Amino acid sequence: MMFHNREDAANQLIIALKQFRHENAVVLAIPRGGVPLGKKISEALHFPLDISLIKKIGHPANKEFAIGAVGLEDEFFTETERTVSRDYVDEEIDKVREKLQKRYHQYMGDRHPVSLKNKTVIIVDDGVATGSTLLATVQMVQHQDAAKIIVAVPVGAPAAIRKLRTVADDVICLETPTDFRAVGQFYENFEQVNDREVIEMLH
Repeated sequence: MMFHNREDAANQLIIALKQFRHENAVVLAIPRGGVPLGKKISEALHFPLDISLIKKIGHPANKEFAIGAVGLEDEFFTETERTVSRDYVDEEIDKVREKLQKRYHQYMGDRHPVSLKNKTVIIVDDGVATGSTLLATVQMVQHQDAAKIIVAVPVGAPAAIRKLRTVADDVICLETPTDFRAVGQFYENFEQVNDREVIEMLH
């Protein structure tokens, strides 16, 4: 299946997500590409919309090797974190969280993040390649006592979708093509979403 653009992908996801329309739910969009889909889905199903901002923390000896991730209000770490000094971890958490808070304010203004406690949380992105961002997002949402976590994407690499199914309560993925190489491969129009567009959608 080829999606015309993100709006077309959102319209098709809305059909699949109507089964949750009577739940106490929140749509959590992954900036920037997930925001156009999240906005359309939240409006169609009358759910509040928020964004998820997460940044991984790398090992001091190899920044590419993630030892955990930090969100606006929570963080989680792998077992490897125990081999790293607490001072390093605390310093990285403070540094990353300050950047995330500035970015959240840039996108959302003075609004506070929506409480996810006891909610059905629908995490939305425009596609999944490795799944690392969505996996980290699911783990972060779990720490916020969500009642149910649903990942909703138009297209994803089969291996990434399999991984997500092991951590989320449900994964709605319209297409898992075996020839997956990149998300943009399945969109006729996959122009980058910029910060200005995200801000306009969220206000």
